[in-house]
Amino acid sequence: MNPQPILLVGQHVRLEPVGPQHAHDLYAVGQEESIWRCLTTPPFASLDDARQWVDTCVSHNESGERVQFAVIHGAEERAIGSTSYLDIDRPNRVLEIGSTWYGVAYQRTAVNTECKYLLMRHAFEDLGALRVCLKTDHRNERSQRAIERIGGVREGVLRNHRIARDGVNRHSVYYSIIDSEWAGVKERLEGMLAA
Repeated sequence: MNPQPILLVGQHVRLEPVGPQHAHDLYAVGQEESIWRCLTTPPFASLDDARQWVDTCVSHNESGERVQFAVIHGAEERAIGSTSYLDIDRPNRVLEIGSTWYGVAYQRTAVNTECKYLLMRHAFEDLGALRVCLKTDHRNERSQRAIERIGGVREGVLRNHRIARDGVNRHSVYYSIIDSEWAGVKERLEGMLAA
């Protein structure tokens, strides 16, 4: 298992390796405070902030530390957020899907469902992953419900796992999907996308 920057195409979104060409679009949707509340990055205050964030992501992609994607909205043909493979454990065939954010207008749409579908399908079917992890801030109940809705199994909570950007001791709620569960999760996701 060796995740690399790749193009993943769905009906609603296209995931492509994040690059400088995405900075302007990401700045346009990444200024809203609520997007970043549970993440470590502050809202983009300027186009330069977005460019610096993109440059960091490109460095991660080049080093193999993670694979950060720009989420391209199919109908609009512009970047509307980002998601990634991170905490990649190649020998044990485990990775996490995370560092995910979308512009406010694209939340609670098919965007997140299809992003998770594309990333998990690639991880399990092409890369041979044995486990895909997802985690969220304990305060982000909407994210917890969304992970559970797609079939994520709650594993536990790492207490005081991080100091959040707002200074709160973040407890991280961990979920996973393992290879033997993928067929059922895939069917559920495909049903949700067809609805």
